[in-house]
Amino acid sequence: MKQRRFHIIKPEIRVLGVDDGPFVPHTKGYVSVIGVVFRGGYWLDGVMHTKIEIDGFDATEKIATMITVSPHYKQLRVVMLNGITFAGFNIVDVKALNAAIKLPVITVTREKPDFAEIRKALQNLSCSEERWAAILNAGEPIEVFTRSAQAKIYMQAVGISQEDAQKIVRLTSTRSNIPEPLRVAHLVASGIGAL
Repeated sequence: MKQRRFHIIKPEIRVLGVDDGPFVPHTKGYVSVIGVVFRGGYWLDGVMHTKIEIDGFDATEKIATMITVSPHYKQLRVVMLNGITFAGFNIVDVKALNAAIKLPVITVTREKPDFAEIRKALQNLSCSEERWAAILNAGEPIEVFTRSAQAKIYMQAVGISQEDAQKIVRLTSTRSNIPEPLRVAHLVASGIGAL
């Protein structure tokens, strides 16, 4: 899918933030994945939910379905993921997700991914080459400063220009260095996982 250019990024742009809940590594089972819909970085408009397998291979498909069947889907303009690894090493192929949902996808992490360590860890899992290919599909992470010169995060973007992706990340980082849709998705996912 080609890169989307926004002529004007509205302050109330509908952004979906997606994060997974807590889980015990190296176990069998499923993990909750939560999506929260925000208008810009200020108003929570909705919540969606799915489950994915720990270290499985279903994150891209399950998240795409969660989004496209949601009543909020038609209002969404951008999807933000808290990284690309969910439930251990259940990796979201952001290019495939972008094609499935027909929306730009931005990944955000606090730390720059250590690709050598990730590749090494993948050797212990089935479909390691497919998982590695999905990681490469996200592209090279770039530094973004959100609220100040010290507030650095890393971003990857598919289906949207780097410039527009950075603007949206900054616009939605209203209460912390992390975009509000992701911050709230993390809080909700953590709470549900603790139940």
